[in-house]
Amino acid sequence: MLIIDCHCHAGQGDGLTGPWDTDAPLNPYLAWADEAGIQRTVLFAAFHSDYAVANRQVARLVHQQPERFYGFAFVHAQRDRGRVLELVATAVQQYGFCGIKCHRFDARISREICDVARAFRLPVLYDVVGEIAVVELLGEQYPDVDFIIPHLGSFSDDWRAQAGLIDHLVRFPNIYTDTSGVRRFDILQRAVARAGAHKFLFGSDGPWLHPGVELAKINALHLSPAETRQVVAGNLLRLLEKVRQQPLPAALQRVSVAAGEPEQEWRDPWLVRP
Repeated sequence: MLIIDCHCHAGQGDGLTGPWDTDAPLNPYLAWADEAGIQRTVLFAAFHSDYAVANRQVARLVHQQPERFYGFAFVHAQRDRGRVLELVATAVQQYGFCGIKCHRFDARISREICDVARAFRLPVLYDVVGEIAVVELLGEQYPDVDFIIPHLGSFSDDWRAQAGLIDHLVRFPNIYTDTSGVRRFDILQRAVARAGAHKFLFGSDGPWLHPGVELAKINALHLSPAETRQVVAGNLLRLLEKVRQQPLPAALQRVSVAAGEPEQEWRDPWLVRP
């Protein structure tokens, strides 16, 4: 059975605040993945002050083993404002990447990112860091863009956020999640039972979490063989089938207009934050 890890960082960051922006070495991860029977992996950069540089690092790794790795382009909604189209076009057309990664740790997601994803029909893996209200906005405003919300909405084990995300998974056809870093097994069981296996992607958040340990959670769910195949590979492959190498001219025009507009970020409509 094909197993694909949809969530793994790779390469060096240029910060020194923690492993996430310092170094994401692949060698230990690959040994663990081989032992667990994971054949393919989605790679994206560690946190970095220049994602053009970081994405090139990931591209070199993908090109070394193209049969094993998929690449996602990491972008920063604020710092890369006005050049998201350029970054993603380079990643898709030159590097062969097939998705976008962004993180609330950097900045809240923007219309620019969503419009570029729509133009290339790329899935967006957006870590909301517990701010799940934005998922409703994404589901309503961009029904033709697929969003993967990792960690069931919260790596920090925010039970309320994870429980709340289940409703969005049920309601919106274009909202998915990955299983990486979900420590509360009971809520993972409940989420799969309510939303269905077709909304879940296996991920590890490697190289810092052990992919074999994360995969054991999938096996412990005791899904049917068909459902297991969906979670560990089929759902991701279905999303990647939509990717365009060359966006339609009309889509590109919309992206260019969006990039020139005043900065807009998705914000929780009920709370005021700095």
